[in-house]
Amino acid sequence: QVQLVESGGGLVQTGGFLRLSCVVSGGTFSDYAMGWFRQAPGKEREFVAAISWTELNLYYRTSVKGRFTISRDNAKNTVYLLMTSLKPEDTATYYCAASLVRGTPNEEKDYHYWGQGTQVAVSS
Repeated sequence: QVQLVESGGGLVQTGGFLRLSCVVSGGTFSDYAMGWFRQAPGKEREFVAAISWTELNLYYRTSVKGRFTISRDNAKNTVYLLMTSLKPEDTATYYCAASLVRGTPNEEKDYHYWGQGTQVAVSS
């Protein structure tokens, strides 16, 4: 059974940074493209970033480009999301997800496994 566990969320001021981590167990990590999604209160979950299993392909939603960086360490079965220059509108629960689709999928339907989420709050 594949399990994903996120960590690293918290409360930060505008302009601050956080690094989220997601450890994957129970599967072959290098088989998966990995993604981060987020869901703000009262809103639908949205795509944030994705990284291919080869680490060569990255994809970001427009609003986080230049501020967020997704990376992975296949030896540690871990994917990261470094978030800098945080804004109040980045406040959300952040989920990592694993996909068997090649490339950098950006739709929920393409992801097969999900973590429970970690909360990020950015104060103004």
